[in-house]
Amino acid sequence: MEINTITGIIIEESIRIHREIGPGLLESVYEAVLAKRLADRGLKVACQVPVRVVIDGEEFPVGFRIDMLVEDLVIVELKSVEEVPAVDFKRVQTYLRLKDLRIALLINFGKETLLEGLSRIANKYIEDRS
Repeated sequence: MEINTITGIIIEESIRIHREIGPGLLESVYEAVLAKRLADRGLKVACQVPVRVVIDGEEFPVGFRIDMLVEDLVIVELKSVEEVPAVDFKRVQTYLRLKDLRIALLINFGKETLLEGLSRIANKYIEDRS
């Protein structure tokens, strides 16, 4: 399945959830409901996925976790706050780079409408694979 199709389904289900239960609940509630909805749509969903940090060939168990990884292609980070701090966008970019993935969605269920809280983040890190 292509990335734009996957992100389209994620956004569609997130909007439905936001309209049905509204803003302001705990992130864990949105994560559970969204994961179920995406699985029901036939997508492979993993929640709380560990992120390995390797420096100088040594792995460090630092405890970073991605909220959701969909189809092993799209990172989904969920928030339920009035404003997402800039550091959260940087963290998602780092997750993309560390996992060598291209696209993430940062979805803030704390806004009045979901589209106000939706950000698509692309990995600008390009590695020479030759």
